[in-house]
Amino acid sequence: MTRTAFVTGATAGIGEATVRALVASGWRCVATGRRKERLDALVGDLGADKVHPAVFDVRDEAAMDAAIADLPDGFADIDLLVNNAGLAQGLSPAQEADLDDWQTMIDTNVTAMVRLTRKLLPGLIERKGAIIAIGSVAGSYIYPGGNVYAGSKAFANHFTLALRADLHGTGVRVTSIEPGMVETEFTTVRTGSRQKSDEFYAGTHPMTGEDIASTIRWIAELPAHLNVNRIELMPVTQDFAGFRVARD
Repeated sequence: MTRTAFVTGATAGIGEATVRALVASGWRCVATGRRKERLDALVGDLGADKVHPAVFDVRDEAAMDAAIADLPDGFADIDLLVNNAGLAQGLSPAQEADLDDWQTMIDTNVTAMVRLTRKLLPGLIERKGAIIAIGSVAGSYIYPGGNVYAGSKAFANHFTLALRADLHGTGVRVTSIEPGMVETEFTTVRTGSRQKSDEFYAGTHPMTGEDIASTIRWIAELPAHLNVNRIELMPVTQDFAGFRVARD
């Protein structure tokens, strides 16, 4: 039986790579995102029988509801939810940060994720499906300028683990994937500059969207009696040591 995944933020990076990896493994995918042309390109590459494009901004609840209601036969029964959509905006310290940037991160990384999850939970429970969320090491290891982004990812990490507790006995598997440095469009969006993004990743040998997608596929295809609660990944060049001391 062909299984169906619902992947948010599928227009680039981890989300796009996840759709490609799952389709290559025999899944159907509902691919969501704001950029219609990129979703259409996915459909063109992988086939309309394998990918259904759902064009909406995850912050728009009415559009989210409409997209779910309009899922066609073959895509309406969701076996796997991949909560991938998320972003970071700004690197300023809290006392200088833009409140609009903070609100955008909360609306995208927190509010949209919990709304979508709640809306799809009844079907996931009925089908004994799975939920995989893309958190971040930023939710565990704080860095200057992380402020609301780090807070939103700490929420994502722990909300996912809380789902694991609440769904005990339902057969639904739940995993929090918490990556470190992954080279995607993420840093370009955060800094507003492709050049700054390239400089940030230069010489670091970062992980790729495909690396995380292969991890998602591995977890999704484990036997039904196995659950990976959480998994943290970093490139070898990155670690979590970062204590600092201010001196007079």
